[in-house]
Amino acid sequence: MTSYVFITGGVVSSLGKGITSACLGAILESRGLSISMIKLDPYINVDPGTMSPFQHGEVFVTEDGTETDLDLGHYERFVRTTCSRNSNFTTGKIYETVIGKERRGDYLGATVQVIPHITDEIKQSVARGAGDADICLVEIGGTVGDIESLPFLEAIRQMGVELGHDRVVYVHLTLVPYIATSAEIKTKPTQHSVKELRSIGIQPDILVCRSEQTLPEEQRRKIALFTNVPEKAVISAYDVDDLYKIPGIMHDQGLGDIVADQLRLDLPPADLSEWQSIVEAKQNPEAEVNIAMVGKYVDLRDSYISLCEALLHGGIHTRTRVNIHYFESQDIEENGVDCLRDMDGIVVPGGFGDRGIEGKVASVRYARENNVPYLGICLGMQVAVIEAARNLAGLEGAHSTEFERGTEHPVVALITEWETSAGEREERSESSDMGGTMRLGAQEVHLMEGSLAASIYGSQMIRERHRHRYEVNNNYRERLEQAGMRFSGLSVDDLVEMIEIPDHPWFIASQFHPEFTSNPRDGHPLFTSYIRATVQAKNGELPKAAEA
Repeated sequence: MTSYVFITGGVVSSLGKGITSACLGAILESRGLSISMIKLDPYINVDPGTMSPFQHGEVFVTEDGTETDLDLGHYERFVRTTCSRNSNFTTGKIYETVIGKERRGDYLGATVQVIPHITDEIKQSVARGAGDADICLVEIGGTVGDIESLPFLEAIRQMGVELGHDRVVYVHLTLVPYIATSAEIKTKPTQHSVKELRSIGIQPDILVCRSEQTLPEEQRRKIALFTNVPEKAVISAYDVDDLYKIPGIMHDQGLGDIVADQLRLDLPPADLSEWQSIVEAKQNPEAEVNIAMVGKYVDLRDSYISLCEALLHGGIHTRTRVNIHYFESQDIEENGVDCLRDMDGIVVPGGFGDRGIEGKVASVRYARENNVPYLGICLGMQVAVIEAARNLAGLEGAHSTEFERGTEHPVVALITEWETSAGEREERSESSDMGGTMRLGAQEVHLMEGSLAASIYGSQMIRERHRHRYEVNNNYRERLEQAGMRFSGLSVDDLVEMIEIPDHPWFIASQFHPEFTSNPRDGHPLFTSYIRATVQAKNGELPKAAEA
């Protein structure tokens, strides 16, 4: 039977519940357990797909095409689990399901209430997401005390009663601030957060205390005394310079042992050698490169978290320190590309809307004309096509209909139907809802024999995850090929998936999002190749013709 670990947070949001959950999952997985992971989000949006990256950071896409919270990206990077539509539930999704049942008459005329109907739906959703894993880690978004999260907290309280103490563990993450003016570490916020949690019937078994520095023994004893938590279960989660050190730090404090003991599990010792190797590789690089990230959401780094991590994974697997520099595409649009001159590589990520588009096009042109290794992701591929159409094929004013509806040369446009990975047809139009009307999830991509892409992947058939509405217009493919662009990857229904420019040291862009399947232990061939190329270009070792 599956056991559950519920992770809640208090005092302030964004303390690191997702990282804590993922690292605990990594520790338990290293002891031979199968792990599933779920995120419960209190907001009323059905999913984060329509939310601005400035509001909520990146939208992570699962293998089955579900738009989810970015914490699921942490889960898949730290634990060898594949998240799905049953791994992320929002208040909106829960209420949508309950209201649908009420409209169909499933409740047989009963008055539908938060308890038991909403809480029952939450518990059923958690059970579906857990599957047949040994342990399911469930993170509850927001902070204790928020009105939005109360139904979720009530549901996990009920699960603790129903399943028993040897199948449920409650982990609570709090802030222990340091007040510089008085040179004091304050435990009161943690005490109040636990008091709030206990007032709704949940006594935490483990406290993970976020602080700038290691929590002193005196404060650990005080927290244990006032929160009714054993001192050994007060875990110090202090600031570190590398996320991948955290599994080792938490393991050293016995976090995995405490969970295993409460769940009465007899497990082999944790083997964190892979994580130790990752940390060692990051701390001892043999090369260093500077990468320009030219985007439109650079004020919130979480907007590109999977992509940034994938670039760092490429650095781990090539022993390279990767320094990512963020450039607002609108600034480049207004001030030119001089800011890119000291960069060893240029990356243009995905995005929506027309703000800063010309800055991205200018960045692509700079990379192409100056032989700077270029990697485009999603919109980064589309602006590369626009740039080539204008400046290689001579199609003046070429654009995407997303940004200029009446363009004379719509080299990127909205298609009305496409084939899913399951072989089904999906349709959309200009009037379709924004939510759930994109090409989403993992789909097969056929790579051209002899292309740079095929040599990087070592295969001519790959699967990658998608999240986009607009596609390259096939009517312009022949003219663009004649101008020097290679369409090296195509979907099963002949949509452009990858492009490259053979007459360039390393110029590749993809319509899909390869960053969603990169992790520090395995890396990803595209990012490993890209970082290697930037090192070679910096050292003057890349030939004129592209090669992996």
